[in-house]
Amino acid sequence: MQKENESGFEVADYLANAGPGRRLVQLDPDEIFFSQGDTADCIFYLHKGRVKITVVSTTGKEATIRLVNAGSFFGEKAMEAEPGPRVTTATAINACTALRMTREEFIRVMHEEREFSDMFSRFLLDISLRTQANLVDQLFNSAEKRLARLLLLMAELVPSEGDVTLIPPVSQEALASMIGSTRPRINLFMNRFRKLGFVDYDGRIKVHKSLLQVFLRD
Repeated sequence: MQKENESGFEVADYLANAGPGRRLVQLDPDEIFFSQGDTADCIFYLHKGRVKITVVSTTGKEATIRLVNAGSFFGEKAMEAEPGPRVTTATAINACTALRMTREEFIRVMHEEREFSDMFSRFLLDISLRTQANLVDQLFNSAEKRLARLLLLMAELVPSEGDVTLIPPVSQEALASMIGSTRPRINLFMNRFRKLGFVDYDGRIKVHKSLLQVFLRD
């Protein structure tokens, strides 16, 4: 729980409720928050559900570049000095509830409320560090290790039962696009992980902490 500051502003209350320049929105699975090419005029804070951020190349190839979990912002391009059009699409993976804030309202609260500004700055730093880690992973690790890392990162975001974590539903196509591989290779790696006892899956994937052993191989 965030402590209330001298102005009476409280970050948790602000993000939990609608008000001037902000409103709560609810989307069903596969509905779109914004599309590539839309004007970047708002930013979202996810309360419930999961969102995938995708980009489509000029040749029509789609790649998933980020998964958004509850408690995170997305659509932050609206914070640029000259935001212009969106370069990504944000799609609800399951039923989602989010707070939609106009660019003007977001800039106002960033300027006027230090507590909120600090929180958003920490979020941007975390995204930057994750992006760097993903780039290193993409450049130097094999596709198999990239998949293992992705599954372990997804497992960190949900409660676990001992050494086993049931991660949210995700397709092999989505996994392939996130690590820059193909669905057949993902299927090959998942079968290998299952035979080695690193994962279990029957529609939903259970990740064992022993999956870390993939990184100990030469």
